[in-house]
Amino acid sequence: MIIVDVESSGVDTRVCSLLSVGAVDFDAPLNQFYMECRVFDGAHIEEGALKVNGFTREACTDAKKVTDREVVEAFLVWMKTCKEWTLCGQNPSFDRDFLKETAHRYKLDWPLAQRTIDLHSVAYYEFLKAGKPVPLIKNHSALNLEAILEHVGLSITRKSHNALEDAKLEAEALSRFTLGKPLFEEYAGFPVPIAFVG
Repeated sequence: MIIVDVESSGVDTRVCSLLSVGAVDFDAPLNQFYMECRVFDGAHIEEGALKVNGFTREACTDAKKVTDREVVEAFLVWMKTCKEWTLCGQNPSFDRDFLKETAHRYKLDWPLAQRTIDLHSVAYYEFLKAGKPVPLIKNHSALNLEAILEHVGLSITRKSHNALEDAKLEAEALSRFTLGKPLFEEYAGFPVPIAFVG
């Protein structure tokens, strides 16, 4: 399973661009991928997206950075080092769709399946199972990554998102939910809640 996270210049895969891709091989967590790129020519850049991911407009358009095509090509090469290619993450259809749209923009073969594993769904189930109310905003689930991390014993404060850090945190949360133990040494100091220990 590949835990993947992307940062982008906005939410519309057709007009916005990748900015970075982070990924972790869940079966071999030290096998990781991270690359940043500049936006494609004419890509839409949303201020709201930059507030979340911490990129500046200058960083988005830095001609010294590789292209979005090069990032996807490198990701597809790295992916072949993983045993299983099922994508997983927090709202992984967003990440998958950005990668897939970028591949299609440059006529690259896209070998990954549509099926994904959504950390949000796993967490939603765990909240229900524990009898804990699912946080809501405007009558919709507000189980964002921060709420999930807190639920699995990871109280981490961050100023902005980073694709590799998010992929690692998502993999860590999944490990705590499904295996009842930390995945990464760097998070071992955060105790796994007793409810997840098998």
